[in-house]
Amino acid sequence: MRRLKKVLHRAETRRRGRQERGVALITTLLLLMLLTGLSVVMVWSLRSDMLINGYYRNFRGSFYAADSGLNIARQAMINQIVASIPATFTATQQPIAPGTELAVQTYMSKTYGTLQDITGTGSASNSWPEKFRISSVTLAPSLPVGCTVSGGTGTCAAPVGPITSYNYSYDYTLAAVGQSRGAEETNIIDRGTIFVVANLIPASSKTSFAAWGMFIDQSPICNGSTLVPGTISGPVFTNGAWNFGTSGPYIFTDSVGSASATAGYQISARQCDQVAGPSDTSKNGNTTIAPSFQGGFNLGQSSVPLPPNDFNQERAVLDGKGADNTQVTPADLHNSVRDINGNPYQNSSTKSPGVYLPYTIQDGKPTFTGGGLLVVGDANIRLSTAGVSGQVYTITQGTGTSAVTTTITVDPSANGGKGATTMVSGGTTLTITGIPEQLDPATGAVQGPATMLYVDGNINSLSGPGEGLPAVQDGSALTITAANNVTVTGDILYKTKPIATPSDTLIPGADNGQALGIFTAKGDVQLNNQQADGNIEIDASLATISQTGTGGLTNIGNKINTLTIVGGRIQNQIKNINTITRNVYFDRRFGSGFAPPWFPSTTVALGGITSANVTTSVSRKQWVNTSSY
Repeated sequence: MRRLKKVLHRAETRRRGRQERGVALITTLLLLMLLTGLSVVMVWSLRSDMLINGYYRNFRGSFYAADSGLNIARQAMINQIVASIPATFTATQQPIAPGTELAVQTYMSKTYGTLQDITGTGSASNSWPEKFRISSVTLAPSLPVGCTVSGGTGTCAAPVGPITSYNYSYDYTLAAVGQSRGAEETNIIDRGTIFVVANLIPASSKTSFAAWGMFIDQSPICNGSTLVPGTISGPVFTNGAWNFGTSGPYIFTDSVGSASATAGYQISARQCDQVAGPSDTSKNGNTTIAPSFQGGFNLGQSSVPLPPNDFNQERAVLDGKGADNTQVTPADLHNSVRDINGNPYQNSSTKSPGVYLPYTIQDGKPTFTGGGLLVVGDANIRLSTAGVSGQVYTITQGTGTSAVTTTITVDPSANGGKGATTMVSGGTTLTITGIPEQLDPATGAVQGPATMLYVDGNINSLSGPGEGLPAVQDGSALTITAANNVTVTGDILYKTKPIATPSDTLIPGADNGQALGIFTAKGDVQLNNQQADGNIEIDASLATISQTGTGGLTNIGNKINTLTIVGGRIQNQIKNINTITRNVYFDRRFGSGFAPPWFPSTTVALGGITSANVTTSVSRKQWVNTSSY
């Protein structure tokens, strides 16, 4: 019985197993369908998120493109307005011409009317691509007044007075369309005002006083003295007034100017007419003074500023730059110059007479370091030439048996072309490597050989080696400056004459860089001619000028038969030269930027205005994203 039950149980189990076959497959299929459905849902969800994110990204990209485009276009408008300002213009001429805004508006439409790529640089060069275009632009002067003036009165079209600036305001509207990778676009409108202030600065240039054939600072109108008649070449100017007389004709080959708005015409001892014109006739018509102004007669010009002193010139000896306008101290000299024995200048309040040069000594080898020669105390100076390139300075101090003579030879071709300066005095000879040179004040770069001979005292005698003999070597550019008077006692001639006289023209091939300037800020250039025939020639630009000076060219010796100056004369005052015949020929090389080294200079107004300081600003009044509506 028990066995039968077991058999029946097994049969029942087999029957039930056959009924449950396929359930696992169905379960597997159901699970697979569930997973497939979930996967489809996830894919669609992810795709939707990507589409939404991409749309948002492209929309934001187009927004940033439009906003960046507005900034680019606004700055471009400002740049175009500023670029329309000319380099120079008159004070009563608008720097930004009326109608400029229309030209800028047209430029903006043409330049930014089509899609423009916005590209970055550096790490931003591969950033998300963006483009923009300006769909519309307007630019117009602000109402009611788009331009005003400062420093004067009136309107921009008709200003009155010393105008210091023109102030402009322009209302603008910019509409920008931005795009990114997709087709999404963003439209943004920006409205505001652009302000432009053109600060006016008088156009000027630094000019050497050697650029004038004649310059007189103090010349009061109708003061009883008149200009000596004759032919005067080169530009001529006075910070006072010109006074013309009846003793002879006046011929001016170049421009003549004055700060005074009138000139004085000395018709007679009792009648001097002040006339704002180039000629004058007496009331009875018997006398006419009519100078020949071949280069024009310009009255009422701006005064020319004068140099304050000669500190620059003394500084040039020490450093070759001559840019420092502070007074040289004994400590400065102690640190920069030495005598023939290598001893530094004594650092004391008591001056140490002698001749000093700027040089250093390293390993027993002297090397030139400055721009010239310093003479402390009064001296006699004779200029001469040596060989093909040597310039010789013979300096004598003292008199009789106590006189000390120092001879300095500057030769740029010596020492294998490196140049050498030789100093000889009292049986001692010193050879220094290098020569005096002029350096660029800003960079210190060598501009070329040049010598400043500064005498801290009087030059009691300045001359060449003899009448008709060369004193200034070809290629030698030098300026001689004295703290007090300079007395010229004989000819000072260029070895090669660069100017033909009396035609006053440049001689082809004769410009060898030779240049001589003679300058004193406190004293006179005195003439004391020691030559037997009574004639004397000075090939140089002569300057006796400073802000507090009273110097001029004056004769303290015998009457001169013929005085010839090839260069120019620059004076604080006109003084008596006691000369029968005076010839002043302008060295026309000095009118083209060339001048003796470290010669006194000034800043000259050019008659125009330079808008060197332009400021701009923007006031944004409205910013609207029209794509959000």
